[in-house]
Amino acid sequence: MPLRAPPELGDSSHDLTRLSSMLQIPRAATTRDVAAIQELIRHSVRGLSGAHYSPAQIDAALDAVFGVDTQLIADRTYYVIDGPTGPVAAGGWSARRTLFGGDQMKQAQDPLLDPAVDAARIRAFFVHPDWARRGLARRLYDTCQRAAASAGFRELELMATLPGEPLYAALGFTPVERVVLTLPTAIDVPFVRMTRRIEPPV
Repeated sequence: MPLRAPPELGDSSHDLTRLSSMLQIPRAATTRDVAAIQELIRHSVRGLSGAHYSPAQIDAALDAVFGVDTQLIADRTYYVIDGPTGPVAAGGWSARRTLFGGDQMKQAQDPLLDPAVDAARIRAFFVHPDWARRGLARRLYDTCQRAAASAGFRELELMATLPGEPLYAALGFTPVERVVLTLPTAIDVPFVRMTRRIEPPV
């Protein structure tokens, strides 16, 4: 089922109430959400990456990199925000070694990290283009940061796409390495590894 775009919303209290009722708080994704999340990922990458990646890079990355990591769902550390007809945003965190990529990238076990010395991962944030710039990614991030802090982590690490880099910079992440990933189709796709400290609870 295709995702429906949000209605035009004004500044009236009635409109704000409608928006609040449509955008629920993040919930833990389940295996029943996998197909809808895959569709969301395709819409997000194709709709929001065109200014940074070529069509060939987008196609190659959707095939080899971007996808659901079902371990996150099993760990209950991946979240979705529901719109009128399905998830309109998704993102999560991980206490495991994998830094980025869906199931198609995994070739080995994914061991747990040590919160005393390792950084928790921020993983796989995707927003439907029709719902971009509405604060959904920040809402997901706040949920992830609180959960990672509760698990004992004091630092976060992620691999950002080029269109995602400004969002993560606004969330306080600092670039530490620019990476070019050569995909199986011999297409190079640039990413940015970023980190930040977790703010202590107030």
